[in-house]
Amino acid sequence: MTVRAAQPGDPGASVGLIVRTTRGALSGAPLAGGVTAFRGIPYAEQPLGDLRWKPPVARAPWRDVRPAVEFAAACLQVRSVPGSIYAQEPVRMSEDCLFLNVWRPPEASDAPVMVWLHGGALRGGDPASGLYEGSALARQGAVIVTVNYRLGVLGYLAHPQLTEESEHASSGNYGLLDQIEALRWVRENIAAFGGNPGNVTLFGESAGALSAIELMTSPLAKGLFHKVILQSGYLVSNPELGRSRFGLPSAEAIGEGLARELGAADLTALRAMDALSLVQRSVAAGFDPQATIDGWVLPQQIVECFDRGEQAAVPLIAGFNEGEIRSLRFFLPPLPVSAAEYEARVRGIYGDLAAAYLARYPAYDIEESALAAARDAFYGWSAERLARAQTRLGLPAYLYYFTHRYPAQEALHLEAFHASELPYEFGRIGAPDGWPELWPRPPDEARERALSESVMSYFTSFARDGAPRAAGAAAWQPYRDDRAFLEIGAVPRPGHRLLPGAFELHEEVIARRRAAGTQHWYVNVGLASPPVPPAAAPAHHRGGGAHP
Repeated sequence: MTVRAAQPGDPGASVGLIVRTTRGALSGAPLAGGVTAFRGIPYAEQPLGDLRWKPPVARAPWRDVRPAVEFAAACLQVRSVPGSIYAQEPVRMSEDCLFLNVWRPPEASDAPVMVWLHGGALRGGDPASGLYEGSALARQGAVIVTVNYRLGVLGYLAHPQLTEESEHASSGNYGLLDQIEALRWVRENIAAFGGNPGNVTLFGESAGALSAIELMTSPLAKGLFHKVILQSGYLVSNPELGRSRFGLPSAEAIGEGLARELGAADLTALRAMDALSLVQRSVAAGFDPQATIDGWVLPQQIVECFDRGEQAAVPLIAGFNEGEIRSLRFFLPPLPVSAAEYEARVRGIYGDLAAAYLARYPAYDIEESALAAARDAFYGWSAERLARAQTRLGLPAYLYYFTHRYPAQEALHLEAFHASELPYEFGRIGAPDGWPELWPRPPDEARERALSESVMSYFTSFARDGAPRAAGAAAWQPYRDDRAFLEIGAVPRPGHRLLPGAFELHEEVIARRRAAGTQHWYVNVGLASPPVPPAAAPAHHRGGGAHP
């Protein structure tokens, strides 16, 4: 595989470099600063017809130079909720969506590779969003890859007939399999773009981080990435393929129920349905896309895998945002109207843990306490548990807490909201376009650009050699015994023992749920929680521990 400048007369010569991959030649688009973008690269065959709900099939080679200057269609999804700050409708959508995009730095050679998995609750999202434009990160010296993967019912439906036709007796993880296939494509082809296939960092936010966490537990992804950056990830309890566990129906039962709701008698009828109608009707029916513990892609619950130390042995950055739930208020139930009612509900839910809960989340500001409790139980517990798990393996692990706020956020009471780090991480401060319409934009000021430079430097240096550094910014220490973290505010600053007591409280709650086996911990957080089981968990369920 070689990279050369396009020559006069070459197909695609007018749009920049030509790169020759194992699948065929691609022509890219030159961008400012010497970066070249290669957009809409197919990494798998179209998942249509009989390939709907099948593992992805590697793309067949093509003969001529393929233009790679425009983004491909996003995966099929429903429209965003009106009024959402995240609403940004894809220009095009299709069931034929297995494409990726590459930004190549100038004169790249053996460069670190960063593969981005977008968020969107496994229901939505589009790598073509301007929030994920990779050229600024590429100018930091990394080859950037963003990936489309199947979403919603097309990516996460399990069904007994799908299991029966699978040679692996598996179903339900097609979106994860797409991500794995994209990583295989990177291993085989990224050297043609100047990247080092032996130095791949998998990074993602929200559902993208969840996917990366799940891939850390998948034997199929072993060796395909070498570091991870997990932004607002969450350690969920997943439905299991053929049995009910933790209060969840089996994944196959969920799929059978959806098929009945859709009036589809069998798999043939499901595959014959119009794709857009299928997606829309499955959302209307309440289908919640989640990966499946199937014994092949995911052999065990992800928390159990981390407790056993069987996850990918790779350096890690994990963190979350101070105001996560301010833009995700659907996680909160109706709030009590008085301190007395609040305390009574807490005691009814948390029992012997109520005093610890009220010490962390007091009644004098019910809204702020509810926001903080949901944040800590969902994102904070997950980030610190991941840092502890990698530290126990003797690997570098770095924890962050993103607290930066600015006037447009404050005007909407959305300080440091979920995903608000993205414009800083992708160098989008001051970008004139590509924003979701209602996104509260950071001011285009020197200090905002400086913070963005620091975040990009931390992440790309970590991708380069496993140690996050930024010139002129605070040193970021590994988590280790002193529970070090980096607070990323207007200026990054180091700290120790983030949010004392929060991790221990939520670890105990989830340990009890795991021991009881009757409650899941995906959205059962804060005041939305059912009554917590009494203490009865054996020690092996407390994998997070009080000490890394």
